[in-house]
Amino acid sequence: MLTEADIITDSDRHKTVGEIFDAAFEAMQIVGQRYEYVYRSAMVHRALTETQSIRTVSILNEFRVGNSKADLVILDNTATVYEIKSERDSLARLANQLDNYKRVFAKVHVIASEDHIAGVLKTVADDVGVMCLNSHCQVTTVREALERPERTNPVVLFESLRLAEAITILQAIGVVVPDVPNTQRHAAMREIFATLDPTATHAEMVKTLKHTRNQVSLGDFLAHLPKSLQAAALMVSVRRSDHSRVISAITTPLHQAMGW
Repeated sequence: MLTEADIITDSDRHKTVGEIFDAAFEAMQIVGQRYEYVYRSAMVHRALTETQSIRTVSILNEFRVGNSKADLVILDNTATVYEIKSERDSLARLANQLDNYKRVFAKVHVIASEDHIAGVLKTVADDVGVMCLNSHCQVTTVREALERPERTNPVVLFESLRLAEAITILQAIGVVVPDVPNTQRHAAMREIFATLDPTATHAEMVKTLKHTRNQVSLGDFLAHLPKSLQAAALMVSVRRSDHSRVISAITTPLHQAMGW
């Protein structure tokens, strides 16, 4: 299959599995045919290059917000969401998606192909950032997003969290967690979140999620993965006990791996 796709030739069989993944990923980067993963990977590498470490940021994939699912969320000193619009995507749902994201995240960006940029700028409000994945698969900023935590909605934020995370936020703000039966807890906490200050709640959400969903344990694992697989490692849960097996597999020469 790899040969038929012109990804490898017979002379490439001495290369490692990781090198073949990189070759396949390069084939995916043809302008006009780039899948969402190419965009996601570019943003992950940009985030890690700017911060130098997964220890200082948390990168969340497909975070549920209302009836939308955010493509990528990066937590550092604030919460920034990125909606990906590849050349294979339509902009039809974009306005509704961004309205949902603004209720949870202080900064909202759209990252799109060059062909989509004009349409995105016509569709989104001035506080939404716009980024472009150019023909060299580099991310450039067309317009920076404004940081607006005051526009977030604590109730919508609550519905996007795990119950334990919501409890942690209330405790950090100094609000007493309601002592009610489990069947009533969700409704009771929802009522409390409706009374909270948006900016303060957003700040505590960032702190809480950076702790509960931190990816520090992936630091060494990511460093040993080929560039093409680093974003995938943040999308798919790999048990820490399996990290060494994955690393061993991707450093195996292809001709040996084909005999597995």
